[in-house]
This record gives sequence, C-alpha cells and structure tokens, in this order.
Amino acid sequence: MSATSTIQHILVPHDFSETAEKAFDFALDLADKLGAHVTVLHAYEIPTYAFPEGPVLTVEMMAQIERAAATAMDGVLSRASGRSPGVKVKSTIRQGAAWREIDQAAVDLKADLIVLGTHGRKGLARALLGSVAEKIVRTAACPVLTVRGEAH
Repeated sequence: MSATSTIQHILVPHDFSETAEKAFDFALDLADKLGAHVTVLHAYEIPTYAFPEGPVLTVEMMAQIERAAATAMDGVLSRASGRSPGVKVKSTIRQGAAWREIDQAAVDLKADLIVLGTHGRKGLARALLGSVAEKIVRTAACPVLTVRGEAH
C-alpha cells in the first residue's frame, strides 16, 4: 500500500485570502484523485480593546465576527461544490490562535494531511507577523503540505 492511499481526510486551514484559496484548490484536486474528503477550517481570534477600565469586547462585536466568518465560509463551500462536485467538503470555524486551532483540529478530526497556503513573507514582515505555516509544519501531528502564494 502506498503512502498516498492512506490519505482519506485533508484539513485545509482557510483565512479567506487568495493564498488560502490556492491551497484549497490544490487540496480539492488531490482529494479528487485520492478519493479523500476535505474539511475547511477557519480560526479567528477575538480582538480586545484596552481602555483604562480594562479590555472591552461587546457581545455584538463577537456576533459580527462570527457572522462574517460564517458568511465567508459559505462562499468557500459554494465555490468548492461548483468546482469539485465529487469531493465531500465540510467546514468548521473555531475561535483561538490559528496555529493552535489548526493543530488541535487535525487531531480532533483525525486528518491525514494538512494543506495550507503560505504567504512567503520575508524579513521584517515575517519577524513581526510570525508564520502560522511554519508553526504548523513544526507542531502538527500529521504531514503538512504547503502551497506558496504569489511572491510579493
């Protein structure tokens, strides 16, 4: 049995960027060839605003963030059903640091492979923003395939 025949579930983290969409397309093509299914994951962090009284976050602000993520995810799923109708695609949205949620989702969902886009930042931008893809490659419990976005 070859290594690829064991890939039945592909997890695709998606931040609604062009780079993530490119990785998602790659994952759909791979899933179609392998007979695998795909779970698309979006993880978001709730921003807090600091005032002298302490951090402030209203229930309405949280609801807006959740609605925006759900609406964007609906668009991703809609494009997938038109593009790769033979591939079973599910979605999940989680709240928390992206790399931690991706790692945990891979374990919880028993993913065989993570396919994620990398923005390819270098220098100061990478140092300041960090690299979710790099953290996932170092910490994931399953293999990770990165798909590079357009060079900037």
